[in-house]
Amino acid sequence: MNRHTTRAVRRLAVAEGRLFLRDPLTAFFSLAFPVVLLLVLGSVPSLRKASPDMHGLSTIQLYAPILAVFTLMMLGLNGLPSLLGAYRERGVLRRMSASPVRPGLLFGALLPLYLGIAVVSVLLVVVGGTVLGVGLPGSPLGFVVSFLLAAAALLSLGLLLAAVVPSAKAGNAVGALAFFPMMFFSGIWLPREFSPALVNRIGDFTPSGAAVQALQDSWAGHFPNSVGLLTLAAYALLAGAAAARLFRWE
Repeated sequence: MNRHTTRAVRRLAVAEGRLFLRDPLTAFFSLAFPVVLLLVLGSVPSLRKASPDMHGLSTIQLYAPILAVFTLMMLGLNGLPSLLGAYRERGVLRRMSASPVRPGLLFGALLPLYLGIAVVSVLLVVVGGTVLGVGLPGSPLGFVVSFLLAAAALLSLGLLLAAVVPSAKAGNAVGALAFFPMMFFSGIWLPREFSPALVNRIGDFTPSGAAVQALQDSWAGHFPNSVGLLTLAAYALLAGAAAARLFRWE
């Protein structure tokens, strides 16, 4: 990558960051909503009590890792497809195609930005969790590894969808089709502890389900199962490669 290309990518990342912060609704749901929801749930005393039905954990302890994954899903499945779909629809990508910003470099500008947003959000969730007595992740290394792989998997999947959608409306629709089933398998609708074994088994091989299980294990003090980590790595590699190959400017 030459100096001019590096400068172009840096400027693109800065511009995208400014545009993100100028959209208060998107910024709120990506940054603040998870910790706000955690604090709201934590205000209910019964949800802070440990239950034998949840392996001695409280509802808040279960939902803290889930909300960390929720941010990644929002950014990857809702944010990226609608953003790039809008750029493709308005001809912005067509104009970029005549510049040094190739697909890989465009992704290279967006991914660090979205990863940074996700890191801020998950730090807020961790801080909010400590306020509610959830405590810090018992396996910090496992948590960091799980979070980075979950981010790579879900953001790469979002880029794959964004690579082909023709418009913002199509991006929103396709993103929603992926988002809501993944919410189910990640335990947002119903914690995995109460889901049928078959549903959990299927969820283990979805990016959201594998991510939640890995983060929950890390928060409980166990290094995540290698199957879950490999599942996330496989999604990241395959979806990322497919996104770069299928990407079209128009």
